[in-house]
Amino acid sequence: MSADPKIAELLTELHQLIKQTQEERSRSEHNLLNIQKTHERMQTENKTSPYYRTKLRGLYTTAKADAEAECSILRHALDKIAEIKSLLEERRIAAKMAGVYSDSDPPRKTMRRGVLMTLLQQSAMTLPLWIGKPGESPPPLCGATPASSDYVAKQGDKVAARVKSVEGDEQWILAEVVSYNHSTNKYEVDDIDEEGKERHMLSRRRIIPLPQWKANPETDPEALFSKDQLVLALYPQTTCFYRALIHTPPHRVRFYFDRRVCDGSASAQGTPINKSLFMFYPL
Repeated sequence: MSADPKIAELLTELHQLIKQTQEERSRSEHNLLNIQKTHERMQTENKTSPYYRTKLRGLYTTAKADAEAECSILRHALDKIAEIKSLLEERRIAAKMAGVYSDSDPPRKTMRRGVLMTLLQQSAMTLPLWIGKPGESPPPLCGATPASSDYVAKQGDKVAARVKSVEGDEQWILAEVVSYNHSTNKYEVDDIDEEGKERHMLSRRRIIPLPQWKANPETDPEALFSKDQLVLALYPQTTCFYRALIHTPPHRVRFYFDRRVCDGSASAQGTPINKSLFMFYPL
């Protein structure tokens, strides 16, 4: 369990919400069973009488209310998870800034590439799924939906940054936002691969904010990259983006378990994969 009392409190609340979800689901099972039995009787009698129509209307009204109640609890639980992840991210950024600006501490060692790749894979796989309300469109930065023209990435956000290499060539790299200057309209970003040792000052046109939610192929297919669409994609086992074509868009959602959200620990276990996990429009 996390030593952070706020996170511990949120985890307790999340646990209670999960229990409430199961209780709500168990409570509604009897009504769903009645719906099934009513349909079976109608098929047996081979008729739809006014009695059955009235009964089914009432049963379905109750089922709809039960589903909405369960949905409300689940959305509340998702809000708690988002709040926990936000607090963990704030703690990570604070620790990083303390390490960067502290003169008394010894220089921090560069993270091993294998560890960095695992963390990036974990971050991509556990990107939250956008779950909108009926009729609600996916927001900017959901899947292939780009950010609005006036959007400013926050401190700690991951972005695709166009920088010059030592040889003078330009390339797109994965970077983390340090700050944004509204007077100059420039970002200060850290190269992810250098753990804060390589810092760049870049204009907005050299920055692409990365998605903050995954799009659900079943409910929001319009927010997916389409087949043969040109994108920027992370090359496997690197932090550099390259031009690529989408071969096959996803057809269903894949869920991954993030142990950090459950116990507040800084460590995480991820499944290594040899596929590009972040894809974005080039500018």
